[in-house]
Amino acid sequence: MGFDQRSLWDSGSSDPPEAPTSQPMRLAPRILRVSDLNRRVRGLLDADATLADVWVEGEVSQPSFPASGHCFFVLKDSSSQIKAALFREELERALVRPEHGMAVIIHGRVRVYEPQGTYQLYVTSITPAGAGDLHQRYEQLRRKLAGEGLFDESRKRGVPRWPRRIGVVTSEQGAVWQDINNVLRRRYPIVELVLSPTSVQGAAAAPSIVRALRRLYAESAIDTIILARGGGSLEDLWGFNDERVVRTVADSPVPIIVGVGHESDTTLADFAADLRAPTPSAAAELATPDGTQLPVILARLRERAGTALTARAAVQRRHLDAEARALAHLAPDIGAARQGAADLLERGARGLADRVERRRLALAATADAMRALSPVATLERGYAVARTADGRIVRDTASVSAGDPLQVIVARGTVDARVERTRADGSEDLLS
Repeated sequence: MGFDQRSLWDSGSSDPPEAPTSQPMRLAPRILRVSDLNRRVRGLLDADATLADVWVEGEVSQPSFPASGHCFFVLKDSSSQIKAALFREELERALVRPEHGMAVIIHGRVRVYEPQGTYQLYVTSITPAGAGDLHQRYEQLRRKLAGEGLFDESRKRGVPRWPRRIGVVTSEQGAVWQDINNVLRRRYPIVELVLSPTSVQGAAAAPSIVRALRRLYAESAIDTIILARGGGSLEDLWGFNDERVVRTVADSPVPIIVGVGHESDTTLADFAADLRAPTPSAAAELATPDGTQLPVILARLRERAGTALTARAAVQRRHLDAEARALAHLAPDIGAARQGAADLLERGARGLADRVERRRLALAATADAMRALSPVATLERGYAVARTADGRIVRDTASVSAGDPLQVIVARGTVDARVERTRADGSEDLLS
């Protein structure tokens, strides 16, 4: 504490009262904090072996289920009550879910919850108190789930006629698994069985069944599921009346058959299933056809398939014949087309030859004209071309002087010469 704690005998004055001289002085009591007191009480309760392992019968009152997943309620009888806590792990394993007014037997231990200074019962298991209460629970839950439509006939599905893979949820140690194997080996040996083992009795049965079913739901190519166990009392079969199991059965993605107990045993899981079998062996029979009839069925199917194929082939043949006749009328005259193509080729060849000849004649005329205009032709007619030493053509007498060397080009060769003299006249002689 943040202040000085005073004695219960302290008065308003700063000095304690004087004790009579004839009596010994009394010591001040030890003052405890609240947490110290609660811890001490807790230690006393924890040290009590009886309270550490106690069985209590009573009635559930005001149960609450917070988001933490735990359950808190009051356990009471006609004259007293105690708070109780059922934590999530124990609640998942519990045979029943606490409800207001339910008579139960609880196993657990008594401890103090220090923060609030209350003692309460920490529950490790909870079971119904008596068969009468079980029947009441059964009827209450049956009415509740029926009201939600989980048992409606409209939800029921038929099992596949020729299943390939069947999932089985049961104990791998019990006789039920062997019975199902024997029935299917005799009746329909070509089917594949997939076992999802589970506990089928006791407080752990319900969550175990739920897990086993969900394992099969995650499997691919499962055609049908069988949920089965042998007979027993209502208490023995109670796991199949658990609300979690019933809802999981109703959620099955494939048809599910429940075969629990004997002919007279009916669980809530039976109502939620697509098909109910009176026994596990009957469930195996309902899940499969009679394999001894397979040869007869196959012969009939073969006959029907042959007849259907023959009829279909005849129809297709008639269609092909009709198409052939239609195509015959639409077929082109290949001979006429070939003759027309030959005529076109011949005409094209003649036209091309004429055009090439005309082009040749035109080119010859152009060549003759070019030859007539060529300087070589001019030289052939007796003319010559005079060039100076630097290669200039002499066109004017003024461009050369006496003594300059010249190259005179004639039709067939070159004559080297030298200018003796120049004169301006003489070009008129070419015309004479």
